[in-house]
Amino acid sequence: MADDTNTPVFQIQRMYLKDLSLEQPNAPQILLEQAQPQVDIKLSLAAEPIAEGLFEVSVTATVTTSVEDKTLFLIEAKQAGIFEIRNLPQEQLEGILSIVCPQMIYPYLRAIVSDVCTRAGFPPVMLTEVNFQAMFEAQQAQLMAQNGDASAPN
Repeated sequence: MADDTNTPVFQIQRMYLKDLSLEQPNAPQILLEQAQPQVDIKLSLAAEPIAEGLFEVSVTATVTTSVEDKTLFLIEAKQAGIFEIRNLPQEQLEGILSIVCPQMIYPYLRAIVSDVCTRAGFPPVMLTEVNFQAMFEAQQAQLMAQNGDASAPN
């Protein structure tokens, strides 16, 4: 039983909608436009410790839909979770916070964005599936490249 103190722990403590906004700055006039809207989607991740062994991980989607140069609607939604993660090596912790936790949060975020679009009177915007592992690996490669450039002699 003495080994239990070193047993790795990974548990979801809570999932919640942290922030949600919908803006239709050019309504009602823009709603009469017949042009096909352009959709721009940006995703961002954040992870931070909130107590010993507890981390808040959030995924934010910003969906901007515009007709010509005017915004039709803008949705920003941030879905978060509190995760208990203990007794893991640092390199594993980074992967869990950047890959596993966002993968658990993202389906809720997708549903929220789709629902808000529908409730606002628009066709739903379905966020595509995201490969968080590929995103993490690309970020790691970019950091290594930047560090390599910074350490290079002038």
